[in-house]
Amino acid sequence: METLLLAIFTTIFIATLLNIFFKKYNISHILGYIFTGTIISYLFDFNTLKIDSLDLVGEFGIVFLMFTIGLELSFKKMKKMKEILLLNGALQLLLSVLIFFPLAFYMFKLDITSSIIIALAFSLSSTAIVLPYLKQSKDSYTPYGKRSIGILIFQDISVIPILLLITFLSYGVAGANVSLLEVIVKTVLALVFIVLFILFIGDKVVDFLLEFAAKTQIEEIFLGAIFAIVLGMAVLMHTIGFTYSLGAFIAGVLIADTKFAMKVESDILSYKDLLLSIFFFSVGTKIDIVYLFSNLHTVLSIFILVTLVKIVIIYFIIKRKSDTNTAMKTALALAQVGAFSFVIFDLAASNQLITHDIANFLFLVTFVSMIVTPFVLNNIYKLSSYFQKEFFESDVITPIDNKNHVIIVGFGTLGKAVAKELHKKKIDFIIISDNLQHVLLARRINFLAYFGHLNKRPVMESLKVEECSSVIITTQNEYKKNIIAQSVKNYYKKVNIIIKIDTDEEGQHFKNMKNIDFINSNHELSSRLVELSLKYLK
Repeated sequence: METLLLAIFTTIFIATLLNIFFKKYNISHILGYIFTGTIISYLFDFNTLKIDSLDLVGEFGIVFLMFTIGLELSFKKMKKMKEILLLNGALQLLLSVLIFFPLAFYMFKLDITSSIIIALAFSLSSTAIVLPYLKQSKDSYTPYGKRSIGILIFQDISVIPILLLITFLSYGVAGANVSLLEVIVKTVLALVFIVLFILFIGDKVVDFLLEFAAKTQIEEIFLGAIFAIVLGMAVLMHTIGFTYSLGAFIAGVLIADTKFAMKVESDILSYKDLLLSIFFFSVGTKIDIVYLFSNLHTVLSIFILVTLVKIVIIYFIIKRKSDTNTAMKTALALAQVGAFSFVIFDLAASNQLITHDIANFLFLVTFVSMIVTPFVLNNIYKLSSYFQKEFFESDVITPIDNKNHVIIVGFGTLGKAVAKELHKKKIDFIIISDNLQHVLLARRINFLAYFGHLNKRPVMESLKVEECSSVIITTQNEYKKNIIAQSVKNYYKKVNIIIKIDTDEEGQHFKNMKNIDFINSNHELSSRLVELSLKYLK
């Protein structure tokens, strides 16, 4: 018991430290959990001891990983993106499988079953890493962001037939003497059954249960109903002969099309992160660092080969109807091997479709791919600019010729009001925002606006911060205000910064920095309210 408590404490402690460090350098927290699992497995000798509870934790994590993926896939969303999703997504998956299969079969001399599984797994990208980055950076509104999301959604949908295929292939290994054609036919029939179940039975049952739970107006009952649906669907699918994770995925898709989708997502947000961290922690426990370093050249060679193949495939698919820059950014964003490949390799190994040695090697290739991905995403504009610059330049803005201008950071409600006032007074100003929709709006009304982040040195150089009269920061986020102010000050100490603050604590913080003026919104507003009220005194 003491060892278990020590292991739990150490896990939480290491995960917290790693993620604080990774957050500072804008690296996905997923890698923090994977590294934690690897460290803990060596500290507590998980590599030599067979611990059934770890497999149970991993299975539980996979179930909720699949549920959260399904929750993002409503039929309404898929209909809106059907052209990008179906055409680009289907082409990417098909071409990837057609190239990876012969590479595995002829070049690496693997059997047909292993080659099929590897080809399918390598064709997937990491929704868990790429999608949060696109949302956080607001790149989900850019052409490359929309195309990336379309392909990711199609890949997530493809998880269903892949899981079914592995399930039926495992029957052949178990001695059922099933041919590949029979496996494909059974997979298609099972897929049809699942779609019909979703359309005609499952959605009505789920909607009824959530409606009933919501009417009680007790949060615990509604939350219990969600978990009951997920686990119940997982058990149902497993009883029929499929995997638990497939049932959880279907539960997510069913809930996504109900009116309770937003509430479910908000209610399970904290649980979702916890359960996903469990899954990635369990993945980390299977990483053999000693084997990685002893075979580093082989792992890196396969990783580079897979990455280059995916970049070429995705680039030419997107290039058909887009410019070079959009195609290259989409290819770079989706060039990694996805987190769900861990699930595929683990499931295949447990069903003896591939050997455990091959599975461990493929784990390492996927692991290296996921380590590199955050660095590629954080520098995606810089990397793509080597091929072609475009409108959505972000951190590679073409230098301007202005002097004595005002730089407005953000174009929300306050930013618009500031820009309107400066325009009325005929004062030269430039808008910089990390929200592409705001940039497009500003350009539509003929304001000079750029898409980017002022805390990046190339942006400050391009907008000539050292030549401006002042920088007005209108963003609401306290963390962003501080980062931008510190970065601008580090770049040019004499710059004049004006910030709207919302609390006295914020004011105290910025008071210690030179050449910073701030407006306390609460004080200014209260003074104005009192001033207006004086008119009515008798």
